[in-house]
Amino acid sequence: MWIQKNLQLAARPRGFHLITADVLQAIPELRQCRVGLLHLFIQHTSASLTINENADPDVRGDFERFFNHAVPENAPYYVHLDEGSDDMPAHLKSSLLGCSLTLPVSNGRLNLGTWQGIYLCEHRNHGGSRRLVLTLQGEPA
Repeated sequence: MWIQKNLQLAARPRGFHLITADVLQAIPELRQCRVGLLHLFIQHTSASLTINENADPDVRGDFERFFNHAVPENAPYYVHLDEGSDDMPAHLKSSLLGCSLTLPVSNGRLNLGTWQGIYLCEHRNHGGSRRLVLTLQGEPA
């Protein structure tokens, strides 16, 4: 079984956002997969994807604070300044975290750990809606 779908996420403010439920809603065929892989790819250079803590929202705030400290705005060595002070740091953060995830599927469910969720990492102040390509490959139940 191979299925590919596009998921358009609503615009979110800058920060780290749980999107596990959005992904699952967009690809109900996952429930029919006995074993497989779900690949997620974000079609943007100023947002990223990662897996992390899905229970305590303080973790997502700490992620935002850490990355803002590690990759500051208005660094004097940035040359790419045409799209605002948050743009070049957004590109760097996106490259550090990555544009794709590959997740195991077992018995119709994502085989994530108990406290794991999928994050959309929005690195722009006004990033707008974001597009993901979801590709499910697997053996039907």
